[in-house]
Amino acid sequence: MQGFEADEALPSNDGALQVDEDAFAALVDEAIDALPEEMLQGIDNVAIFVADEPEDGELLGLYEGVDLTERDDYGFGDLPDQITLFRGPLLRMCADEEELREQIHITLVHELAHHFGLDDDQLHELGWA
Repeated sequence: MQGFEADEALPSNDGALQVDEDAFAALVDEAIDALPEEMLQGIDNVAIFVADEPEDGELLGLYEGVDLTERDDYGFGDLPDQITLFRGPLLRMCADEEELREQIHITLVHELAHHFGLDDDQLHELGWA
């Protein structure tokens, strides 16, 4: 498990947490490794990426693809679904390393839930939106 170096998690002048790309990617890897085995076994053909900023709005994460409940003839030759976590908005909303780790986990689980076919209403009911 890789932690933050002293200069990797400092608040910026505007109050946003500063974490370099490599350290942020390591936190995402930790969040993936911490997912329950039963969740990991159910994931089918999903690539997880980190981007600095979303094109539109202040999204924390985005799922793009065909969720498992909608797949009919899905298989060979289909591109993987994609989950993107957005570093900038996540950093701006978090005050420290602990809060960032928690929000990365929440965002990852939220986007994976879309992969499993849960919509935002269902996620609200479960407390994940």
